[in-house]
Amino acid sequence: MLLRRSFDDDGCAGAARTPTRSRTRDRLRETRTGVYLLVVLTAGAYLPSPLYPVYQGAFGFSDLTMTLVYAMFALVSGPALLLFGSASNTLGLRALLRTSVVVAAVASLCFVVADGPVLLLIGRAAQGLALGAATGAATALITQNSPADNRARASVLASMAFVAGTAAGPVTAGVLAQYGPAAHMLPYLVHLLVLALAWHRLSDLPSGRPRSTVWRPTRPRIPAGMRRVFATSAATGFLAWTAAGLFLSIIPAILGRAAQTSNLAITGGVVSAVLICSLLFQPFVAGWGPRRAQFAGLGALLVSLVALALTGGGSVPVTLIASVTAGIGHGLAYGGATATVDAALPDGRRGSITSALYLAFYLGAGVPAVAIGLLSLWLPLTTATSWLSAVAAVLVPVTGVALMITNRSRPFRVKDADAPDHQQGRQRWRTRRLRARARASERRRPTTSPAPKGPNSSRHVRQGARRSRGARRRGRV
Repeated sequence: MLLRRSFDDDGCAGAARTPTRSRTRDRLRETRTGVYLLVVLTAGAYLPSPLYPVYQGAFGFSDLTMTLVYAMFALVSGPALLLFGSASNTLGLRALLRTSVVVAAVASLCFVVADGPVLLLIGRAAQGLALGAATGAATALITQNSPADNRARASVLASMAFVAGTAAGPVTAGVLAQYGPAAHMLPYLVHLLVLALAWHRLSDLPSGRPRSTVWRPTRPRIPAGMRRVFATSAATGFLAWTAAGLFLSIIPAILGRAAQTSNLAITGGVVSAVLICSLLFQPFVAGWGPRRAQFAGLGALLVSLVALALTGGGSVPVTLIASVTAGIGHGLAYGGATATVDAALPDGRRGSITSALYLAFYLGAGVPAVAIGLLSLWLPLTTATSWLSAVAAVLVPVTGVALMITNRSRPFRVKDADAPDHQQGRQRWRTRRLRARARASERRRPTTSPAPKGPNSSRHVRQGARRSRGARRRGRV
């Protein structure tokens, strides 16, 4: 009987463990799918980085057009992130991610058949649309399959997947274009193959039911209590992506002209060194803390921008050193800024604030490149790069001082994320008034208590006890 009971209990436990193990495997597979999709889409968006000089020589367009082709991705992906941030609630994760894969495939086909800057611009816009629409959904696919106490690590995993794809794109395109046939087409044909694998992996995802029937774009509203923290973090991330954007857009063309470097593999390696160093130094943010990481990252960015301001990117050794320091600064500043905002996020506005933060990052990657393109209408490309690098280098200590002032002030945590700003201001005023009253009452409170007088003093208590004992002896009680 005992043997039978033990067998029944083990059988029930095994049957209970089987769905749990199956669900764990499904979550792990979905997490890997989200990471793979982020890497593939981001790598495809940065495949053209080392090939801009090739396109410029083949199609004969100006430096301004070259910077516009690069910046088209950032100018489209930022609004797409806000527009499609909540689309997964209406369409479902699998449908939205599959649509992003199709749009990314159309972008690669535009680069394969490109015969001028028009198709390049269309391809870059499609790349920005695909990545902007898929970033929130793929990140949600990674974080929602992690335990509740492990969401921070899942967010770091999604951020590292984004940077890993950014690093893999330029070096892969440079090697394939330099040592393979059809430099204009081979990197994008390989990208179409990995997109087909991504489509197959998405087939294993559950279709899911839409959680909402109304599709509303994400509105970036920042609570009044964390606007200083958000502003300094957005400025730090803006400068980090400005330095990275210079290497992803302008430096390949400068190396091909001033440094007489025609090897696309070397150009792709220099560009990828920025993101590889960033990827290696992002894990240090957790150990150093977001504040120290941001200060260290700003220091490294200052060294890199000063080197670019002095040389204009025309020296290969100096540019390589600047790329390494820019990567270190990018990883620490970008990771620290993201961690700082994530720690202060109210739950009710997490999606909108994160989208606004990444919008600042995208603008930092695209707007300075367009500014250099405009300056190149009157100045040589190296001189325009030196000027903009000098301006960015001046902004680095200004951002550092603002970051120091923000960290010294007492942070205010918004208790009600859905309350309007005027209600948050009243709540902050009431909190300060209550704290002031508490401090005033502590100052008025005497340090030593005087001996009690009246009927509650110790002498009256002893006298009452003696009367009670005497009354009991006389038999009155």
